[in-house]
Order: sequence, then C-alpha cells, then structure tokens
Amino acid sequence: MIGDLPKYLEVNGRQYEIRSDFRTALLILQAYDDPELDDYEKAAVCLECLFCDIPKDKDEAYKAAIWFLDGGNTAKSCSQSARIIDWEQDESMIFSAVNKSAGFEVRAADYIHWWTFLGYFSEISEGLLSQIINIRIKKSKGKKLEKYESEFYSQHREIIDLKTHYTAEEKAEIDRINKLLDG
Repeated sequence: MIGDLPKYLEVNGRQYEIRSDFRTALLILQAYDDPELDDYEKAAVCLECLFCDIPKDKDEAYKAAIWFLDGGNTAKSCSQSARIIDWEQDESMIFSAVNKSAGFEVRAADYIHWWTFLGYFSEISEGLLSQIINIRIKKSKGKKLEKYESEFYSQHREIIDLKTHYTAEEKAEIDRINKLLDG
C-alpha cells in the first residue's frame, strides 16, 4: 500500500520481519565502510543485523535488504554512486542537519523507521553538511569549485576530505614506513 513503511521483507514469497529502525541501518552502513571486512562479511553483517530470522536463500534476502537500505529505490543502488558521505566521520553534522529537518532530536526517539530517517535526511536544507556534500560531489565529478567553495575547502579540508579507512595491516605498514622515515 502507498505510504506504508516496510517492517517485513518478502523473500521467495515469504514475509520476514526486519529491524527497521534507523540505528540498525546506520550500523550496517558503518560495517560497509569497515576495511577489515570483506564483501561476504559485510553481507553477513547486513543480514544478521536487519533480519530477525535470516531466510535460507541468503542471495535473495540480501537483494531485499539492499532494496530496503536504498529506501525502496530500484532505479539505482546507492552502492553504485561515488562516495560522498561517511556516516561515521560526518555523524555530528548529519544528526545536526537531520534534527533541524525533523524538528526534534531523532536520537532521543525510541524508534524512527529507516525510510522516515532517509526522508528527513533528503530534506536537509542549506547548512554546513549540504555545503560539504556539494563540494564533495563537485570534486568527485572533477568539476571546478566556485571561488567561495575553494576558499571554504582550503579552510576546512579536514572535515571535507573523506578519510581513508585502513585495515590493521595497512596501518601497521604505514607506521613502519613512518618510523623508517623519522629514524
């Protein structure tokens, strides 16, 4: 029905209850950014977190989960677009902007459906987060920044540039090389 927020996902003709709160979806998205997890492990985290009872057909369950995480959008998966947001790095800006859009502190609510949270997120108006996202989009597409954007970028690079997530092995190698250079 139009306007219904799914709390169940259909997999092979059977309805499976899901954890539809926004916190669960953010936890899954955080796992997707974890360099210590391979694609199989990320999918497993997704299914474990989202489904109350994981379907036997994990491939179909994962397709349903991605549909849910994408807000029911079948046109284009969010995994196909350039990375312009890091839910962990941008957390304080995201919640500030979402709270402004929602008109209340969303983290204080006992439950907010993921799609409702996405709705609040999509209605974020002018502010710090929207300015940062616009700059990230332009940079990801190789577009020239306006003068005021270039100035803002040079002053706030540390919050605009998305940080690279390294595995423990990569961090150890970087530390080893830095010690050699410092020594």
